Amino acid sequence: MTERFETPRPVGSGLLIQPTGLAALERIGLRDAIAALGQRIDRLHGMTARGRTIFDLGYGRLGTEVHAIAVHRAALHGVLWDGFLRTGVKLTTGHEVLSPDDPILAGADFVVDASGTRSALRGRVVDKQPRPFPYGAVWTSVPDIGIEPATLAQRYDAARIMLGYLPVGRRTAGETPMAAIFWSIRNDQYDPWRQGFDAWKDQARAIWPALGPVLDGLDGPDDFTHATYVHFDTAKPWRDNLVLIGDSAHTTSPQLGQGANQALIDAVVLTDALAAAPDPQSAFALYARHRRSHVRFYQQASWAMTRFFQSDSSTLPVIRDLVFHPMRFVPWMHGEMLRTLSGLKTGLLTSASPDKIVNQLATP
Repeated sequence: MTERFETPRPVGSGLLIQPTGLAALERIGLRDAIAALGQRIDRLHGMTARGRTIFDLGYGRLGTEVHAIAVHRAALHGVLWDGFLRTGVKLTTGHEVLSPDDPILAGADFVVDASGTRSALRGRVVDKQPRPFPYGAVWTSVPDIGIEPATLAQRYDAARIMLGYLPVGRRTAGETPMAAIFWSIRNDQYDPWRQGFDAWKDQARAIWPALGPVLDGLDGPDDFTHATYVHFDTAKPWRDNLVLIGDSAHTTSPQLGQGANQALIDAVVLTDALAAAPDPQSAFALYARHRRSHVRFYQQASWAMTRFFQSDSSTLPVIRDLVFHPMRFVPWMHGEMLRTLSGLKTGLLTSASPDKIVNQLATP
């Protein structure tokens, strides 16, 4: 195994492990370790800056034990890294693989590319370019002040402004609980945002006064990481002895919070496919076939949802504000929204349990 950094490390702030991702962590024996560091999330709550509710979705309507866990990326990285070290697999660091012909891969039966959104190997699999989104976000981690416990909370102003607060637990045992703050931003406005940082703090405080103590503690724009997003997928994520998983194979905006979950599921399903198939190419085909409907739904749903929350459209956010929350009065629609949020959808009219999605190829 190779890693481009000299010392493997996490990049970014917080993320949400949905029920499907938790099932994948359970399968590899790491769910308890994540639960010990992360913050249980029972609810998604989104409002306009004027106080109109857009979302108020509680996982518990799908079952008393259904929930997500928010984690700092450092916590997830640490748990996965410790699990990796216990396998005894050799790791080469400080080496970025830019081609499947790289000498370090000589003699490999197959190559798994898990290098992420900007994969250098993807072009060897499919002649298709990712499509960039005009909007991204800036993220930072702050001490959790407990303004909305066990909740992913967001505030919106049209589709051009989104401010979010997600309690993510601890990076390591014994540390102070943290929260992730994120602000939607057009990528071409990143430099002006940096230059007007103090004015931005005043704007954020006006939208969400309860965040005042956190905003006061920020030193400047360098406290934040700028994240940009692209959309890419392919029905055949492999060629010859090279297979793509996670963001290398499919990536989109984080609007539905599924990126890390999809990567964890990919890893488990590919492992099971390799155990079940007679050769790597047959395993890759099996892996792709069993992941296709789940991945396709979330790629399409994330693409569609993004313009309601991160765009210059003046029409779509009006539709969102008028329609999304009232859908709770239609039980089937409310259930579909929850199943979508939880990562359980496998098609427009179909869904499955987390165990079914993760363990579909597992040997009984």
